[in-house]
Amino acid sequence: MGVEDGRDSLDEATRVFLAARPRLFGIAYRVLGSAVEAEDILQEAWLRWQNTDRDAVREPTAFLATVTARLAINLAQSARVRRESYVGPWLPEPVDTGADPQLGAERAEALDLAVLFLLEKLNPVERAAYVLREAFDYPYQQIADMLETSEANTRQLVSRARKHLSAERREPASPAAHRRLLEVFLTAAQTGDLSVLEDVLTADVVSYSDGGGMRGASRIPVVGRTHVSRYLAAFAPRFWPGTDIRWAEANGRPAVLVSHDGAAVALLSVDVSARGVERVMWVMNPEKLTPYVASLTG
Repeated sequence: MGVEDGRDSLDEATRVFLAARPRLFGIAYRVLGSAVEAEDILQEAWLRWQNTDRDAVREPTAFLATVTARLAINLAQSARVRRESYVGPWLPEPVDTGADPQLGAERAEALDLAVLFLLEKLNPVERAAYVLREAFDYPYQQIADMLETSEANTRQLVSRARKHLSAERREPASPAAHRRLLEVFLTAAQTGDLSVLEDVLTADVVSYSDGGGMRGASRIPVVGRTHVSRYLAAFAPRFWPGTDIRWAEANGRPAVLVSHDGAAVALLSVDVSARGVERVMWVMNPEKLTPYVASLTG
């Protein structure tokens, strides 16, 4: 093959990869809960695509999705071990969905921070099967081929994941109700208003602060309406004065970016059902906040 042919072939390989990229990122991110790790997976998938006999590949996007899913599962298995030594609660790394509300998928499933957090409890193969079915709508047999298992086993994997999520999470509120309750919660948290906090929090609410060991972030989850209300009220006079608030979008939901002296210090998001605020999630680890802030659109 001549130099010109080789260049044309690489140009076509690049075009195909870039067209598939949003979907590939969406798969890797949902399996890993980390945008940084998902980007690493895409780098590896690109290298493999360059070194593949592409003439033998009938469906390039399906091939790339399979490579990406398998690489993500392998990385998720080692990431689980690393996360066991993480200091304090681990929360998924938020992503801005302003430009791509579904993040490369057919549906915006398995994207919500609360869902990604709960998916951490599944093994990586169960998680991948659930993601490929619920977000990307792949047929069961195709998922089975991607995961190198049987169709019957794939159906079981997806079913187990669904049961886990429905047991752990109540039906989420509508987007309008979610935003409204987050606004009420934010004002009450800023002012330390115990009665309003107790009114909007569910009895078994849990507050998670992911600081990766940094000072000021609670290293254990705070559980229950009374404890979370008192924690937020005690926290208010130390945390909120001098901060700037920016409404943002993270993982398809409204979120609040809190900055101090121009630097982001926390991304606040909540999981809301008809009962009220079920989970409060504070992403404070700079390694997770910095890429999110850099990616914000508009």
